[in-house]
Amino acid sequence: MSLEFSVVGLAPDLVDYQGAWDMQRRLHEEVVAGTAPNTVLLLEHSAVYTAGKRTEDHERPLDGTPVIAVDRGGKLTWHGPGQLVGYPIVRLQDPKAIRGYVEILEEAIIATLLRFGVEGSRIEGRSGVWIPADGRGPARKIAAIGIRVHNGVTMHGFAINANNDLAPYGQIIACGITDAGVTTIAAETGREVSPADLVAAITEELRSRQDQFAAPASEGALL
Repeated sequence: MSLEFSVVGLAPDLVDYQGAWDMQRRLHEEVVAGTAPNTVLLLEHSAVYTAGKRTEDHERPLDGTPVIAVDRGGKLTWHGPGQLVGYPIVRLQDPKAIRGYVEILEEAIIATLLRFGVEGSRIEGRSGVWIPADGRGPARKIAAIGIRVHNGVTMHGFAINANNDLAPYGQIIACGITDAGVTTIAAETGREVSPADLVAAITEELRSRQDQFAAPASEGALL
């Protein structure tokens, strides 16, 4: 058993969100049916806001950037240039162990960040990876996670802020959290780190943990 990784598009070849969403859904159907392997799509989106199921109308941004409603949990977030997005389409060993799956994603991201000199951590009660409050300011989110599990197979995934502009987050309350900020690897280290720079590291970290969460894609396929 092995996770497959597919780099769909990185700057300057940004990927339209709707196109990636259609790709996710097609691949999800194939993994459910057992006709495709567990696959992680890695890409960089053109600018877009996505609105999870708990997003309220008054929370939507007014800066003209497209807003797309999606079927993951959570509220609003932004995707765009400078951010590495990963969509694992994976049959889980235990479809009910969703929190455990999220924790494995967090662990892989934390290990990836360490390779670039950034010490990320979890915050109790909040998903994603954070830089704890320090002399530079309050806790800052550096990677977001939002998933859905349908027919035992995951959709959506994670977004790691590499060197993206943080201005779009000023248009929204990111993930509905009002008492924390948002940051990037570049902002924390003072070095330019692009999404392309992260691909090898996140691939290695997820692959090394696959036995903790991924079942063979054909196992339990719906007939």
